[in-house]
Amino acid sequence: MTRETTEDRISRGRRIYARNLGIPEAEAETRMSALAGHEFVREAYLAAGGTSWSSPELSDRDRALAVVAALVAQHVVDERLDPYLALARGAGVTEDGLDALMVLLSAYLGQPATSRGAAAVHRTRSARDD
Repeated sequence: MTRETTEDRISRGRRIYARNLGIPEAEAETRMSALAGHEFVREAYLAAGGTSWSSPELSDRDRALAVVAALVAQHVVDERLDPYLALARGAGVTEDGLDALMVLLSAYLGQPATSRGAAAVHRTRSARDD
């Protein structure tokens, strides 16, 4: 059994963020640090490099839907939501599935958050179709 190092976990987290955000791994550190600072990004990489994005118990589809739901619940419906909508689509979630998710979330979160989430789904759908 090989012991994982902190650097291994950071490296895996960087790869996951780059993939999720649709950016080259070589650019992930610079772009993310410019937005949130080096220490914040290091902690984000440590978390993503753990079981959250590597556990075989969840698929990328499951994870994408969970993140979309969490972000919409926190009223994060701007460009920070977009990569996770793209990830969900890439993992097989259909446009009807994303619409159904927003309807389901509205029963638990209310319409203020989910109407903006639904608008983001449609905004990114339109951008994708262009």
